[in-house]
Amino acid sequence: MLLRVVFVVVAVCACAFGYSDHEKRKFSHEYGHKGTSPSPPTSTTEATSSDDGPVTQSVSGTFRGSWMETRRNRRFQAYRGIRYAEPPIGELRFQPPKPILTYKDAVDASEEGPACPLPVPPTYYVDEDCLTVNVYTPATPKDNSSELLPVIFYIHPGGFYSMTGRSDIEGPEYLLDRDLVLVTINYRIGSLGWMSTGDKYAPGNNGMKDQVAALKWVQRNIAAFGGDPNMVTIAGCSAGSISVILHMISPMSKGLFHRGISMSGSPINKGPMVTHQRHLAVKQAEFMNCPTNSSEAIVECLMKTPWRELGDSLSKFFEFGPGDPVGLWGPVVEPDFGQERFLSVQPEDAIKQGMMHEVPYIISQTTDEFFWKAFPVFQNETLMNTMNNEWERIAPISFLLPKENSETAVRRLRESYFNNKKLENNTESLEGLQNLYRDSIIGFGVHRLANLMCRHSKQPVYYLEFAYIGQDSYYEDADGKPQGASHHDDTLYVFRQSYNFPVIETNSPDSHVVDEMTAIWYNFARYGDPNPKSDTPELGSLKWPTMKPDQRNFLHLGNQLTVRQNMFEDRFRVWEELYPIQY
Repeated sequence: MLLRVVFVVVAVCACAFGYSDHEKRKFSHEYGHKGTSPSPPTSTTEATSSDDGPVTQSVSGTFRGSWMETRRNRRFQAYRGIRYAEPPIGELRFQPPKPILTYKDAVDASEEGPACPLPVPPTYYVDEDCLTVNVYTPATPKDNSSELLPVIFYIHPGGFYSMTGRSDIEGPEYLLDRDLVLVTINYRIGSLGWMSTGDKYAPGNNGMKDQVAALKWVQRNIAAFGGDPNMVTIAGCSAGSISVILHMISPMSKGLFHRGISMSGSPINKGPMVTHQRHLAVKQAEFMNCPTNSSEAIVECLMKTPWRELGDSLSKFFEFGPGDPVGLWGPVVEPDFGQERFLSVQPEDAIKQGMMHEVPYIISQTTDEFFWKAFPVFQNETLMNTMNNEWERIAPISFLLPKENSETAVRRLRESYFNNKKLENNTESLEGLQNLYRDSIIGFGVHRLANLMCRHSKQPVYYLEFAYIGQDSYYEDADGKPQGASHHDDTLYVFRQSYNFPVIETNSPDSHVVDEMTAIWYNFARYGDPNPKSDTPELGSLKWPTMKPDQRNFLHLGNQLTVRQNMFEDRFRVWEELYPIQY
């Protein structure tokens, strides 16, 4: 079966490598659906000019926006491309963000800002000066207009090295049919946001500190846009999901949010988080022909490297076939070099010891996650032979295995997923590799996080499996047909993603899933409880119980909403044995 990877990301994110030249022409490395190149949205939802757009005045300044419309033709205000921090350029590259507290001049927020540097077609708007927020708010307030609305603050996915918070990817047209304020953000990605050399020259976590600066901007300004600063839900998918739980742990984020939604990502997985990623800093320096004899030399040279060259170098970091490993840069547990640290303890320890900001929490995974990564291996005889013949070398790369206990792990995984057989071009092998990619990259980590949180958080924890297979998917076969509920597919029903997918019209067979997902988010943002309210009849008579250590309930969101127990626990048993912890 030929798999067409529609948007190769994740994140943990994957990239479309190992494909033929013909297939590469069908879709770009990061953007482009069915041969198209992206451009800013051109739908009729946008105002023709900023002159007739809405204006908002906050304590920080004046903002001129534009008008947009939801999929149900509800008009709302859009304020896009607002800088929340000084441009991270020049001497501020590789430094923590410098928040902007006041704006001297009126801010033109009527047009889209750039994505942070990443590999994209030349027509796509990218710039290093990318630390921006987008704010979307209803044009018509609720009947009791003095009441501020709940705020959803969304952190985009992309493995900490791709994607963006721009409205062609995180479009507001679905959520703004609800009475809420949506904020999407850009934060630095790749080496520009996550360089960590293990010393004072680059302690790490600047991308997380960008997110903190954006959350502080929201606290300072969001009331002027109709949002309640005391009712902020942080939500994210993949890398954004990892970010959400880390904000629940970091002292820098305390008091900046009040609920959390994590979709398909966990910082707690098979082993402890690292304290640096010096090896990636060295690789980045080598790719840019910089010296690597010291951290000071690396940072000094990379400070002078054009940002586009840094962003475009992503493909050089992958080591095997279809973009493996999907985990590259990311947050670290920062050693103390005198800097303000975003994260100073292991997330697992913080949760167990109650060192977190306990808030109501939804955590989810999709049924199939990264199953699609098996297809390129089966389509390419060289890749299959390499995985077979060099299993001990490739398995730790592709399945993100810690170095410790690696020999035992690769042997046990081959036994568990392949009955100790080599990969062959048959259904049994394909299903085994699909499950191994599902579980190793996302599934087991989310399972582990959910089980820790339901034991140690005093606030309710809701667990969800997104199982719906609609008309579109992030991963489709050669005929454009979805093959599973893939990584990121749940986001298609929360955000309009016009760069690559058609709008889900109200008469679409998929429309009910948009209504269900946005109702869940809306109820949770308001009440910390996703269950039905009188104004969300889309959820019917659903009774979604919280997850408990001895009653591990979850919501199965497929063609119907049903409550089940013990998600994928049979498959995860081998991982628990290989990487045991005390829950």
